[in-house]
Amino acid sequence: MEYRKFDDTYIIRMDRGEEIVSSLTAFCLQEKVQLATVEAIGAADHAVIGLYNVEERKYCQSVFDEPMEIICLGGNVSEKDGQPYIHLHIALCNEQKQMIGGHLNACRIAATCEMALRLVHGHVGRQLDEEVTGLNLYRF
Repeated sequence: MEYRKFDDTYIIRMDRGEEIVSSLTAFCLQEKVQLATVEAIGAADHAVIGLYNVEERKYCQSVFDEPMEIICLGGNVSEKDGQPYIHLHIALCNEQKQMIGGHLNACRIAATCEMALRLVHGHVGRQLDEEVTGLNLYRF
């Protein structure tokens, strides 16, 4: 990974073989990022994405091991228990131009990933919503 900071925005390049979620988590720890928005494009060859079933309170995950374009990756960084909390969604396209997408659990870069991480000055934490959704929601 290489990056440069311009005002309140980091421009990040992830390289072949890097995993997006773990690399971004390590970056946020290193740079002390507490709150930010994320957007990216690129290419991947492995992704684990999911859909959360609110009624069953569980993620249904799917694994994709094939060449894919990252059409759009978006999300945010906040904090839970003093650690970076990375929440990303992704849209991918395979060689047949079929779209797949959902909550991003893992994604390995095949060529490159070009990302913009925009800092938001402030702090928003996360708290488990045990009663309604079972998700870690923003805590203001």
